[in-house]
Amino acid sequence: MTATHTSRPARGTPLTTPFSVVDEITRHCLDPHEPETVHIEVHLPTAPDPTRLRAAFLEALRRHPRILMREAPGPWYRRRYQWELTPAPDTDAVVSFPEPGPDALPLARARALAQAPPLSLSPPIRLEAIGNVLVLVINHTALDGPACLRILATAAELYGGRDNSPATVAAPERPEVHHQQPAPSPGLAPVARVAPGTPPPGGDGNGLLVADLPVPRRPREAPYTVNDQLMVATARMIAEWNLEHGGQRRPMRITMPVDDRPRGMDMPIGNGTRLVEVPYSPEELKLETPDLLRLTAERTRALKALLRPQLGHGATLLTAPVVPVAVRAALTRQLRRAAAPWTSTTLLSNIGRVPYPLDFGDEVGRADAVWFSAPARMPRGLTVTTASTNGRLHLALRWSGALLGPQDGVHLQELFEKHLNSTAEKGRSS
Repeated sequence: MTATHTSRPARGTPLTTPFSVVDEITRHCLDPHEPETVHIEVHLPTAPDPTRLRAAFLEALRRHPRILMREAPGPWYRRRYQWELTPAPDTDAVVSFPEPGPDALPLARARALAQAPPLSLSPPIRLEAIGNVLVLVINHTALDGPACLRILATAAELYGGRDNSPATVAAPERPEVHHQQPAPSPGLAPVARVAPGTPPPGGDGNGLLVADLPVPRRPREAPYTVNDQLMVATARMIAEWNLEHGGQRRPMRITMPVDDRPRGMDMPIGNGTRLVEVPYSPEELKLETPDLLRLTAERTRALKALLRPQLGHGATLLTAPVVPVAVRAALTRQLRRAAAPWTSTTLLSNIGRVPYPLDFGDEVGRADAVWFSAPARMPRGLTVTTASTNGRLHLALRWSGALLGPQDGVHLQELFEKHLNSTAEKGRSS
């Protein structure tokens, strides 16, 4: 939610703010078979005290009041969706403590993928504490992962009394682009899709696999970043998967979120990332690994430096409040179906080093692993999300049940790890 204008209501009525472009497009395309959720999973050395955790989390919500919002009701002919800001949560269920047991965490993960917090209740998030693991579930129509990680950092500070400020508060600087490798243009050719695997019967919802890997090494003076290594590993993972499963050789595009927001207490809360697309031709993916890394680095630098709306100029035009929102919703869904063959192949969301200590004090300790996962709706059907803490890479593969099954996820992880290792250089890690 990047819109910052808040209307001034009459006395006694709630504050409202319009949906951003990202919020509205997502709201138009909701599918009950594939809920639009983001899941964040934080592993701590020791289980926090339930009463103190609840108090700290609810106070953190008050410290970031833009998260206390619900979708305002309105007639079909309204020109905009509106968020309605509330002084407190609408429900006590915003924090829950499921019964412990060997299946408690898998069941919490399954709920995170299948049960989106409703937009009609403030806030559209849910925190479950399963022993020493916190599972935060986010309705992605309203909020993204980095914004809610900021909430968790505030809750950690309130719980343990330790400073949880980020390593850097300023927004990241866009790098200078001295030269740029021309990107291949797929023209009207359809984009590569992830080839179908063995989906389970029914095929509803999303599946998830999480893994803990070493952060790949690279020379300190390397012209590429770990994010570029992850990009190459993702592209080659899909290329090899498709080759094994009879997929056609087509141009590939990988969506990459770019987040320019500061990480301090003033971080705008909502959906604040820009989406850019990194293209590859089939021939480029056959380059020697050092050459492909350099090419990827040039493209990602150029894309990060590019000033453009969050979803591009077309989405901005599509969400202009000229006609009733119900009319725009129908048009958006039709365009989404028509554009499916040209939708990007997959999404790689790299949080990078988790910017906050997530330190809950002496009794609980600091987070030693943090996983994120992004929605994996068709036609993409697969997302790759990574974060790192303490020199470890926390990988989440999430897929549509209409496309892949659990064993497919295991094999994709093996391919990803193989191709990520191929990008690693001997020597000291940066």
